Amino acid sequence: MRIEEEVGKILKEKELTIAVVESCTGGLIQKLITDIPGSSDYFLGGVVAYSNELKQKLVQVSAATLKEYGAVSSEVACELANGIRKVTGATLGLSTTGIAGPGGGTREKPVGLVYIGLSSASGGKNILRSERFLFKGNRFEIREKAAHKALELIKFTLTNRNEEILSD
Repeated sequence: MRIEEEVGKILKEKELTIAVVESCTGGLIQKLITDIPGSSDYFLGGVVAYSNELKQKLVQVSAATLKEYGAVSSEVACELANGIRKVTGATLGLSTTGIAGPGGGTREKPVGLVYIGLSSASGGKNILRSERFLFKGNRFEIREKAAHKALELIKFTLTNRNEEILSD
């Protein structure tokens, strides 16, 4: 079974919903999710937000956070995930932000650097998590690896930390 099928099955069984905001993956996660028949039962929708302006307008990322940490950061990944969850009303918010290349990398933030953010709620509190990855490969490979890793993070969270995945 493919990862997107596994995630969909778990979301459906647990009656959870997900929304996604993608930067560096450019919609690949949403494509993988919606390739599965019946995904409308758990997938509310998503946004591809490359520009900082759209990150702010559509999913409420703080201009101050973008200025202080940059678009490719743990902080922005968390704000993206939290913003898409709140805007859509989904149980889970998932985000990606990174540098797929071939250009745009620096010593501090090299090509292949990706942050994946996850937002959920429990007991009235936001639960935010981000993971940092450094993927090797060309632009296509980096984006594909990041999309699959994001789905693996959802699967891991749903199967190993489900006490935190509660809707307010």
